[in-house]
Amino acid sequence: MSPDRELPSVLVLHNRYRSQGGEERAATEQVALLRDRGHTVKLLERPSESGGSGRLRAGAGMLRGGLAPGEVSDAVREIDADVVHAHNTVPLLGPRALAAARDAGARVVMHLHNYRLVCAIGIAYRDGTPCTRCQGRNTWPGARLRCRGNVGEALTYAAGIALQQRPMLEAVDRFVLTSEGSVRMLAQLGLPLGDYDVIPNFLPDSAFAERSAADSGQYALYAGRLAEEKGVDTAIEAAKRAGVPLAIAGEGPDEPRLRRLAVGDADVRFLGQLDAAALTAAREGAAVAVVPSRWHEPHPYAVSGPMAAGLPVLASEIGGLPEMVGPDATVEPTDAGAWAEALGELWDDPKLRRERGEAALARARERFGEDGYYERMMACYRTALA
Repeated sequence: MSPDRELPSVLVLHNRYRSQGGEERAATEQVALLRDRGHTVKLLERPSESGGSGRLRAGAGMLRGGLAPGEVSDAVREIDADVVHAHNTVPLLGPRALAAARDAGARVVMHLHNYRLVCAIGIAYRDGTPCTRCQGRNTWPGARLRCRGNVGEALTYAAGIALQQRPMLEAVDRFVLTSEGSVRMLAQLGLPLGDYDVIPNFLPDSAFAERSAADSGQYALYAGRLAEEKGVDTAIEAAKRAGVPLAIAGEGPDEPRLRRLAVGDADVRFLGQLDAAALTAAREGAAVAVVPSRWHEPHPYAVSGPMAAGLPVLASEIGGLPEMVGPDATVEPTDAGAWAEALGELWDDPKLRRERGEAALARARERFGEDGYYERMMACYRTALA
């Protein structure tokens, strides 16, 4: 870092997904926070395009380790970046982008929000359970099982990960992981991770409620992607057994099956995909939030968001979820009876809901606040620069 500059300048890299998710939010909110704190910062994004030409370009990026790395080195020089902070790099950025950043004089920090350095689909989940078949650079199981959905794409991603994993690890000065749970899962996947810091994702100050209103809530709330690994079917069954109304916010490939499960005596409403304002309103009317995931989620906003809203959160005892909500708020992922019991206990006792909502809000302020995140990230940058 230049001796006449107090704050490091930062180039943030991110390859956007075809559908917006938590990583897009993490990258954009990080940029906003750094700017608010006085840093020179630039966001360089690449789109993941659908369709024939987009898929061909993605395949080329996977196998070559990224495309057009000169764009990254030009951006480093444009703002005289001290740190290049990468989020998702697959498939169009890759290790070539990070190597170009280092060649241009920046240090590289890489944020791992999932398991994509080993797993072609990023979630290390298959056939109803967490999956560790792929190990390190041995990605043949993902190709053989066609985890990407078709033979061509599965082979391309398996080969790309195997070819580019080592150059990626060599191009990074320091990693950021969002939970100890993700550290453990990466170890199970055989990734020889180098130096890293565990820094949970933050929420803006405006996301925190003044107090909990969970005692007046009218329903349990699930908000997230409707996919099999999210375990929403467990939430539907548990709500049915406990006699608790359930509101489901989100869209995804599992929605038709979930709607069929909800037919009958279950009090279930599907709210569709909500924008930020509508999601805030849904949380304000809820009594409890449920996150029944079956994969090792590192640090989802589906947990931190309702905690900051003052809702008690019941989450699966898997991945990074227990360290987010605390051990007393976790349930075995697929045990619908245990979920029904935990949900019923809160539903039947408004005072308990309020107490646990206040505790969740205090825990969220302590763990997911702006100031703590910024201090930890600056320490990470200083270590990388040193």
